Amino acid sequence: MRTVLGDISPVDLGICDAHDHLFLRSPQLPGQELDDTEAAAAELDAFRAAGGAAVIQWTPYGMGRRAVELPRLARESGVRIVAATGLHQAAHYAAEVLARVRADLAGLFVAELTEGIGGTGPRAGMIKVAGGFHGLDRHARHTMTAAAEAHHVTGAAIGIHLELGTGAMDVLDLLCDELAVPPDRVVLGHLNRSPDPTVHRLAAEAGAYLAFDGPSRAHHATDWRLPDALTALTEAGHGDRILLGGDTTTADARSVNGGPGMPYLLRRHRPRLELALGEDLVTRILTANPARAFAATWGAAAWGGAGDGTPGG
Repeated sequence: MRTVLGDISPVDLGICDAHDHLFLRSPQLPGQELDDTEAAAAELDAFRAAGGAAVIQWTPYGMGRRAVELPRLARESGVRIVAATGLHQAAHYAAEVLARVRADLAGLFVAELTEGIGGTGPRAGMIKVAGGFHGLDRHARHTMTAAAEAHHVTGAAIGIHLELGTGAMDVLDLLCDELAVPPDRVVLGHLNRSPDPTVHRLAAEAGAYLAFDGPSRAHHATDWRLPDALTALTEAGHGDRILLGGDTTTADARSVNGGPGMPYLLRRHRPRLELALGEDLVTRILTANPARAFAATWGAAAWGGAGDGTPGG
């Protein structure tokens, strides 16, 4: 398990928020940037006080990761942080940024996973890319192809932003069937936003991990449908495929600003799920499942690319 303070044994991960953001910037979220270092520190402290031990930060290249801050935040909070490389949907970037990185995107991912973000920062521990609404456009196929190439070199897990929870099977068709990524190296995010039990079961049967994240969002089918969705998966024998996360994406959503934030996952969400699934299973979902999902046997000996050397933000 590659954290911003170095590699650890997966068994040492602890209670994990499997999809969240300490820092995030996008033209799609004007005025709601997560760019306050002290607020990030306070959020980690609140998460730790609620019983949390680890956060997988899915913020990819060029979206304000503030990678240089992450090791200090991890040390001071005692929360293990896994950073991401990768690339989001094209709408989150200026055209010149995409033009700069597209030529050797896989090289950029590998460099950030094995050498460090921006060449000098902490190493990323996973790859984050994105699909589209019920499909994959050319940008998505390009970034996923680069992610698959980087996976084959490094072993890193690939996390997928599914737009409104859709397109899961299209992603698995591309990554696993066409590009030979093992399905247990794929984490499908936002499945709670499209509570389709058939898709959930098919994705779990394929061997992918299913991330249910972003609790408390009234405009998504999240909290009130989640116990039923997870019960159905568990009864079908797929409790070991489930991941839980908070996906805090705006300043207003932070607990230190009056929103649910990272602690909500453990303070409010966890007890509700324990009523449906039992305490033991929910504990495994928060510990053993992310430890397997984001573990990797790291290496880059076969890589011939060099990345573009551009600081990743």
